[in-house]
Amino acid sequence: MLAGNFIRTPTELAPRVRTGIDLGGTKIEGIVLGDTGNELARRRVPTPQGDYAATVTAIADLVKALEGEAGGHADHVGVGMPGILSSRSGLVKNANSNCLIGKPLDSDLTTALGRPVRLENDANCFAVSEATDGAGEGAGIVFGAILGTGVGAGIVVNGRPLRGANAIAGEWGHNPLPWPTDAERPGPACYCGRCGCIETFLSGSGLSADHARHGGGALAVPDIVLSSDETARQTLDRYVERLARALSHVINIIDPDVVVLGGGLSNIDRLYEDIPRLWGQWIFSDAVDTALRRNVHGDSSGVRGAAWL
Repeated sequence: MLAGNFIRTPTELAPRVRTGIDLGGTKIEGIVLGDTGNELARRRVPTPQGDYAATVTAIADLVKALEGEAGGHADHVGVGMPGILSSRSGLVKNANSNCLIGKPLDSDLTTALGRPVRLENDANCFAVSEATDGAGEGAGIVFGAILGTGVGAGIVVNGRPLRGANAIAGEWGHNPLPWPTDAERPGPACYCGRCGCIETFLSGSGLSADHARHGGGALAVPDIVLSSDETARQTLDRYVERLARALSHVINIIDPDVVVLGGGLSNIDRLYEDIPRLWGQWIFSDAVDTALRRNVHGDSSGVRGAAWL
């Protein structure tokens, strides 16, 4: 018994940890980190398809199981998701999981978990992770670009994610490809309703579609990357040059110290040699000191960033 006849509960006696959740379309991943970023527990469970209530329950159950395994308790839980809360309505918007759209996910998770929840876009979580103890550690401004099924990004300034007045900072993929050639106009149709978005060129499906348009047939990205065929080489040449243009546009606007690439296409080795050699021709500076780096934490960056929130 403590002073004032107050008895602390087992939860209150448990060591404080950092707990993060990465809510994806097919899986929910959770992690518990210690004070130094050491991993204490990690699990993945399937995402309930099309069922919002079941998704909230699955996250709450996963947090309970993880913290039980780690023997610790987080004061807050960070959650990364493929979307964001509207600053006006407080409801989820821009999510590729339709059952989340229009829902008060942060308040429902707060109720289910019995503690505050910090909800953030998954690209922002990626950027936070890499800025905290990854490829951008110690940098003042980090631009974390995800090149995968879609194209998105997060911006971290002095260790904190930049959200913006409309909570869309870093929505890089839905800007037009800069300095397009005549052959690139008007560009492929995008699901957002416009044509020529960066995502339609630089996502995995965008790369495969470009290869097919130039006579290369229907090939998956790994097959294009590994192919010795001249058509595949030209496809990758176009991809590298477009990515250099797209990143130089970002550098002209926010001038980051480090650009960190994530997502499946970040594993293309030649990006890290070729792009810094190319991007100077579009960057409005006599020299370019921005570093281009591969992510350190791989597909764990999203869930680690959620924990660091």
